[in-house]
Amino acid sequence: MPRAILCVLDSFGIGAADDAEKFGDVGSDTLGHIADACAEGKADKEGLRKGPLSLPNMDRLGLGAAARASTGKPVKGLDFSGTPEANWGYAQEVSNGKDTPSGHWEIAGVPVTFDWGYFPDTNPSFPAELIEKIIEVGELPGVLCLTHGSGTVVIEEFGDEHVKSGKPIVYTSADSVLQIAAHEESFGLERLLDLCVKCRTLVDEYNIGRVIARPFVGSVQDGFERTANRRDYSVLPPAPTVLDRLEGAGRQVIGVGKISDIYAAQGVTKVMKGAGNDQLFDRTLEAMDMAKDGDLVFSNFVDFDMLFGHRRDVPGYAAALEHFDKRLPEMIEKMNDGDLLILTADHGCDPTWKGTDHTREHVPVIALVKGQSGKDLGRRSTFADMGETIAAFLSVPTGENGKSFL
Repeated sequence: MPRAILCVLDSFGIGAADDAEKFGDVGSDTLGHIADACAEGKADKEGLRKGPLSLPNMDRLGLGAAARASTGKPVKGLDFSGTPEANWGYAQEVSNGKDTPSGHWEIAGVPVTFDWGYFPDTNPSFPAELIEKIIEVGELPGVLCLTHGSGTVVIEEFGDEHVKSGKPIVYTSADSVLQIAAHEESFGLERLLDLCVKCRTLVDEYNIGRVIARPFVGSVQDGFERTANRRDYSVLPPAPTVLDRLEGAGRQVIGVGKISDIYAAQGVTKVMKGAGNDQLFDRTLEAMDMAKDGDLVFSNFVDFDMLFGHRRDVPGYAAALEHFDKRLPEMIEKMNDGDLLILTADHGCDPTWKGTDHTREHVPVIALVKGQSGKDLGRRSTFADMGETIAAFLSVPTGENGKSFL
């Protein structure tokens, strides 16, 4: 039996979704706007990249064709004119939110049909009673920030005061999330993780999707830097995913990056972490070496979203895409004949768009079965088609929310 490899290029949208108006995202297009900026020389950065966007390997598999199908127009720099080598198309999200858990859960066959809770963009953003409980359960002298903010900005602004006072930095964003940043040495990594576990219970009544631990190191003199020890504490998916079905059938589900955190460890049999896309790519190759017949390797490449999308860094996003594309043949080479590789995303995060939030976009569906020719998959009406394709491909029971395209 073959294996499946599922790679989520976090935030790599390919054009505004059908319901983008509901989210204020009509006209957003992560891939298209990055490509436009590259073609116009607006994404040139010395020592990083220059010129039109170059993604020949993904384009050859069908990325350019999928983007054209999504938006109705070509992508500058993606000019492959032959027949795509993989199955290609795009998918519309049906989940209520445009956040990480919603996108990933729907990919795995379980759309989010309820509404998440969100903390308002006010100062403070959090109810006083919640802050009091956080201080109590954490035995804290107090907390800092308490508003919407960028992780790197709040660490720069409050890092020194945090180290001196012992008060952790508590903040949120447009996502359904509570984030806590603390210094690994002065506050302690294990203490931070324990605090976030306790806060996971505290925010349940507000219907918050994730509590995220954001550890950092450094000093005000040398600068602060976030580490790879981030942890996401998510609520459980509301129904069994394809990961659960695979685990129930005795298969390995190897989660690379933050996959295990997103599914609250449910259905993931082995966890492999990495700092940054390059390490995550290496871990994915290692996971493929471990995977046996009928297993799933499931990887999230977080830098696209965390470092470049949210920070509205067009050159950085373009360079990261080009680097991933250059390494992609390594993954394909390691595939056995008959193995399935799916490249997709969980939402958009257009780095040219207003604000710093995710964008409601179609996502690419590039599905290569090694040794087989591809076909046009068209528009998929839900991300869940990917999870059900994997279920059918690996011969485990299928779910109710999507259908296989192979």
